[in-house]
Amino acid sequence: MIRKLFFALPVIVLLLVASCKTEYEKVRASGDPELMVKTADAYFKDEKFLQAQTLYEIVIPYYRGKEEAADIFFNYAYTHYYLREYILASHYFKNFSTTYYNNSKREEAMFMSAYSNYELSPSHKLDQSYSDVAIEGFQLFVNTFPDSDRVKEANDLIEEMRGKMEKKSFSQGQLYLDIKQYEAAMVSFENMLQEYPDSDMAEKARYLSIVAAYELAKNSIYGKQASRYREVLEKIDKYEKKHKRSSFRKELKAIKNDSNKQLSQ
Repeated sequence: MIRKLFFALPVIVLLLVASCKTEYEKVRASGDPELMVKTADAYFKDEKFLQAQTLYEIVIPYYRGKEEAADIFFNYAYTHYYLREYILASHYFKNFSTTYYNNSKREEAMFMSAYSNYELSPSHKLDQSYSDVAIEGFQLFVNTFPDSDRVKEANDLIEEMRGKMEKKSFSQGQLYLDIKQYEAAMVSFENMLQEYPDSDMAEKARYLSIVAAYELAKNSIYGKQASRYREVLEKIDKYEKKHKRSSFRKELKAIKNDSNKQLSQ
C-alpha cells in the first residue's frame, strides 16, 4: 500500500500543477478583460506577482481611459516592485503620479518611485547614480506633499544616501592618495569639502589634502617645489585656524618643519 502511494504522489502533484497551469492559461487566452482583471487581482492578493503582472499587462490597453485603469496600473507598478524589478517599478510609479494627478494614490506612487531607486542605491564603494536619482525623487515628494506622514521617512532616507555619497567622495580621495596620484587626491578632497562642509570626516579630509600636497611637493621637479611647499604651508595655516585642537598636530608639525626646511634651502 505504501509503495503504491509512493508512486501515486508524483502523479497527483503533476496533475495538480497541470490543472493550475491550465486555469491560468485559460484565463490568459480568454480575451475577457473583466475575468483577467479579477483573476489578476486574486493573484496579486495571493502574492503571485508574475502571473498578476502578465494579466495586467494584457488588459492595460483595453482599460486605458476608463475608471478602472488607475487601480490596474497601480497594482501593475507594484508587481514590478515586488519582483525586484526596481527600474521598471520606479518608471511605472512615476508614470502613475504624472498621469493620475488627482488620484488618492498619487502620494504613495510618488514615494514608491523614489523608494524603488533607493532600493537600487549600492554601498558607498560603488557608483551612486541611483542615490542621486532617489534623492531627487524624495525631495520632489517632500516638496509636493509637505504634510505627508512619510516626509520624515523620506528625509531620513535622503540623509542616509547623502552619507553614502559623502563616504564615496572621501574614499575616492583616499584611493588617489594610496596610488600616489597626489594632485587628483587634493582635488577630490577639496571637492568633498565643498559639497559636504559639515561632514564628520571634514577634518581628516583637510589633513589628507595637506598630506597629498606635501607628497606632491616632495615628488615634483625642482622648479615647482618651492611654490608647492608654500601651498602646503598655506593649507596648514588654514587648517590650524579651523581646527584649534587638531587630531593630527604631531604629523602636521613634522610636515610644516620639513616644508620650511626645504624652502630655506
